[in-house]
Amino acid sequence: MIIATHNLEDLEQKKELLWWQKKGLSYSRSGYGKKIPTIYMVKLPGGKRWRRVYCCIYSNIGTCYVPDKNGNWTVIR
Repeated sequence: MIIATHNLEDLEQKKELLWWQKKGLSYSRSGYGKKIPTIYMVKLPGGKRWRRVYCCIYSNIGTCYVPDKNGNWTVIR
């Protein structure tokens, strides 16, 4: 379930590459998947910790989001 939507530019953000991104590798062979990690990390309003932004991408369109422990998504535009 989507619980909120935020613009990336409105959030405190940073870029932090994962080890495989630093090597120029892709997360999956096809580049598609439900939970592809991006280079972005954000602090959600009222939050104190950095959260990884993931992308659900199939075909040529994707939705970027931050998941919570209950399986809900905060969509990042």
